[in-house]
Amino acid sequence: MAVNGNWQRAAGFNVCVTSTGFAAKICRTGLLVWQRQIGWCSVAKTIPTANKAFTMSRSKPVTEPPSILRVFQTKDQTKAFYNKISHVYDLLSERSEAPMRKAGLSLLKPSAGEHVLEIGFGTGHTLISLAKAVGPKGKVSGLDLSDKMAKLAKENLAKSDLLDRATIRCGDATQLPDAADKFDGVFMSFTLELFDTPEIPKVLRECKRVLRPGGRIVVVGMSKEGRRDPMVNVFEWTHKHFPKFLDCRPIYVRRALKEAGFTIRNALTKHMWIPVEIILGVKE
Repeated sequence: MAVNGNWQRAAGFNVCVTSTGFAAKICRTGLLVWQRQIGWCSVAKTIPTANKAFTMSRSKPVTEPPSILRVFQTKDQTKAFYNKISHVYDLLSERSEAPMRKAGLSLLKPSAGEHVLEIGFGTGHTLISLAKAVGPKGKVSGLDLSDKMAKLAKENLAKSDLLDRATIRCGDATQLPDAADKFDGVFMSFTLELFDTPEIPKVLRECKRVLRPGGRIVVVGMSKEGRRDPMVNVFEWTHKHFPKFLDCRPIYVRRALKEAGFTIRNALTKHMWIPVEIILGVKE
């Protein structure tokens, strides 16, 4: 909170502060109590202290979206977790996630000859769909944190005779190992919500960097947007108290893409057992 005569925002009030120590005391103790006492009525009050004063006037409240939770696992812990469950991952999640991925691919519309990147490819189901769509003249690149997932994805691509169209790598999407303006499309499905809150804009900046002008990005992710769903509360509680078993949480997918500078071209909201946003953005 800035001080010495500047207008500041605190607990729903515009506050002009002239005393550093007093401002901190009021902000942390008295101001919130006073707000509850006066309710939402319009007020204006000057409170003197040591021959100095600050004036508070009630302004129209600004509704901010609930913040998203932080990620409590380290990258090494996340990698170890997905390595451990790699052979049962499809059994745990494929039935619920597959329809959402399919809806995302229908927005991305990969076409013959394109070069498409998937971040967080898991066991490789979407890589297979992408490789088929881009054809023999196209190319698919995949990046995942888990080396055991990468091994399974290669095996599944080989079984489909599509391994020659794919490049599979292990790495961190906050620092993509690709040149700028390389890809026609980027796809992420239930991956962005695995990154810690400060890392989400970093990942999307990297996606924008490696996309060509006019390139598309589709992100499928668990959503905190819109009407509060009871399952979101359950999911967040579990994530907070048992992060080793539930390492992701709902996020604001569309807002994150928009803040990263993408133009939103299409947006869907679907429901598994939790709301899911499927967003198409374009690098202009």
